[in-house]
Amino acid sequence: MSHVVPQKIYGLVFATLICMTLITVDVAFYNFGWLNIYLAMIIATFKATIVVMYFMHVKFSPRLTWLFAVAGLFWMVILLVLMLADYMAR
Repeated sequence: MSHVVPQKIYGLVFATLICMTLITVDVAFYNFGWLNIYLAMIIATFKATIVVMYFMHVKFSPRLTWLFAVAGLFWMVILLVLMLADYMAR
């Protein structure tokens, strides 16, 4: 069974993504030191979450779809940790 998302929600999601992109650009022009990368990652994670939830319809999907979405995120974390371990060892 498919869920119909109103166009108003898509407009709000689009406006939020545009706003967060402008915030990302604005943050890039300021020097927060080591905090810059963390701010950029927090904003990017927020934007990715919105895209996955609404444009990929995970928010309205059954639990099995949620399981696979979380499993993909978990796998990405594993790969990033392994990459960081290799980078730090060199």
